[in-house]
Amino acid sequence: MEYFDELKELVEINSYTKNKKGVDKNGTIYESKMAKLGFTCRVFEREHIGNHLLFQSQKTQKKKLLLLGHMDTVFPEGTFCNFKEDKDWVYGPGVCDMKGGNIVAIEALRNIHKKYGKIQDIDLMLVSDEEGGSDNSKFVTAKIAENYDYCMVYEAAGENLEVVTARKGAGTFYIDIEGKAAHAGNNYKLGIDANLEAAYKIQELINLTNLDKGTTVNVGKIEGGVGPNTISPCSKLTFEVRYIHISERDRVLKKLDKIVNTSHVKGTSSYLRGGIQRDAMEENGAQMKFLKNIENYIGEKLPTESRGGVSDANIISSHGTPALDGFGPFGDGDHTSHERALKNSFAQRINLSTKIFEGFLEGKI
Repeated sequence: MEYFDELKELVEINSYTKNKKGVDKNGTIYESKMAKLGFTCRVFEREHIGNHLLFQSQKTQKKKLLLLGHMDTVFPEGTFCNFKEDKDWVYGPGVCDMKGGNIVAIEALRNIHKKYGKIQDIDLMLVSDEEGGSDNSKFVTAKIAENYDYCMVYEAAGENLEVVTARKGAGTFYIDIEGKAAHAGNNYKLGIDANLEAAYKIQELINLTNLDKGTTVNVGKIEGGVGPNTISPCSKLTFEVRYIHISERDRVLKKLDKIVNTSHVKGTSSYLRGGIQRDAMEENGAQMKFLKNIENYIGEKLPTESRGGVSDANIISSHGTPALDGFGPFGDGDHTSHERALKNSFAQRINLSTKIFEGFLEGKI
């Protein structure tokens, strides 16, 4: 398939989130492909990361559909950079997450272009920093979301080609704890132990986890102290919060405030930094109607699933635009040097997207 050759070209150009040159080189390739289909490109220029790209089609007074993907990967230059394939799989950085998904979207748009001669009311947004948390692009994505009636996101499909209807929200936080240093042998009582305060707080943070409701709090990194003969003057906790329901987000944030402002070791001071990166993507009526319209048009029921991981679908959904995710190929091993994508899933996903685009353009979805 020619699109595997195109995927190979993209994969072998490193596009680690912090590699602006490589991400922009990928972007130039996408620009060339989309220009041939009649799209204009709006460039959101960035100094230290790759530029975000919005490919825009002709507009009518009808509904608007946004396709969403990202150009970056998690692999720095020199770590995992080769593309290979065998009978059933393609391998390489981004083959499923998500250069493969971008190729699916573009190939389906080519099919539409061949059939209709032009494309209207369907745009494609490719951001450059999704793997870094979308800290920059989320503001752009949130702003343009209001211009669209629906969104399809091209992260990888599920193992049984599921479409994703819900994703957990996620946030990264830091608690900086200040105490007072003192000699552990000579002046033990003069010290204020920041590490001890951290120990109390770690237990309280972990106790916020509610597995029955899908809420987890993970203290993933602990820093603090000077050495065994010094009462610790400082400590730092790095932790992540994930949740399915907005109500759980609110509960955890309220409890966090109390944990930070309560000192178990007299004299310590604590400060909270960080925040929610992507809010939860919850199933909702408008989204389910979008899904049902798709199923009615294509004449089959699509399998669905919820995921603990986040994507930019979270951003779109949290700003009110009905979104469905997982329209890319099926793959596994993403974020590792074993990343691969199943070859035959490309054709399935391309055909599915082509049908959906047809139904959308004909006003039946």
